[in-house]
Amino acid sequence: MKELFDKVAFKTSKMVTRKYSTSFSLGIYFLDKKFHDAIYAIYGFVRFADEIVDTFHDYDKESLLLRFKEDTYRAIQEGISLNPVLHSFQKVVNQYNIDLDLIETFLQSMEMDLYKHTYTKKQYERYILGSAEVVGLMCLKVFVEGDQKAYEELKYYAMKLGSAFQKINFLRDLNADYFQLGRVYFPGVDMSQFDYETKQAIEKDIEIDFALGFEGIRRLPKSSRLGVYVAYVYYYQLFQRIKNLPPAEILNKRIRIPNNKKIRLLFKSYIKHALNLL
Repeated sequence: MKELFDKVAFKTSKMVTRKYSTSFSLGIYFLDKKFHDAIYAIYGFVRFADEIVDTFHDYDKESLLLRFKEDTYRAIQEGISLNPVLHSFQKVVNQYNIDLDLIETFLQSMEMDLYKHTYTKKQYERYILGSAEVVGLMCLKVFVEGDQKAYEELKYYAMKLGSAFQKINFLRDLNADYFQLGRVYFPGVDMSQFDYETKQAIEKDIEIDFALGFEGIRRLPKSSRLGVYVAYVYYYQLFQRIKNLPPAEILNKRIRIPNNKKIRLLFKSYIKHALNLL
């Protein structure tokens, strides 16, 4: 039965999400159940592409990414893939009419990770657009359920929220990106002289994105608002933690939020949402 294969595919994407990201898994849990499979599928697709460029160092990453890209478009066109992550993703793309331009822009950012190690301001903005902002737009396509007017109204805010999340990832992962992968995403930043002034300039930029992203969350349909807000609260708490640490500390280790702290944040988020205090 084809329906059984579909279920297995979506369960695979769910497993991928849970194994790779507890924070996004918790956010998805608080979405309306009708969105769970779709957002798991989007995350699984994004995660696999990212893994190719970030961790498969003993393999021909360029060839693997090209094959992944070709398989993605073939799956979307044919409506099926024997790769369960791509099969679930193509179903979401076709069901919610996700623009192929969003997918192409994302994959182009993954290609940048194969070759780029330092970024100009223009390249940095292009990378964030592809790696984060368009992912937010894919999710927004699901949340508005075909309402193009709502999509256009929320598009800018969704992009800014994705941008904030990605920039936080850059700060959180400074150690791995710089020392292990040789990457410096922030334009014009010399990591050998990463100081308070440089860190504060980056944080000021992130604050602007967070403020705009939060405004978008307030405008989301109730069916998706709490789940996105939970992800926002987690990332904003991570941001506050990073702001309170010296530059040398965030450069030398990956900053995390303890699991017990995450649970408290989730509880507070739920209460705020339930009392309509967002």
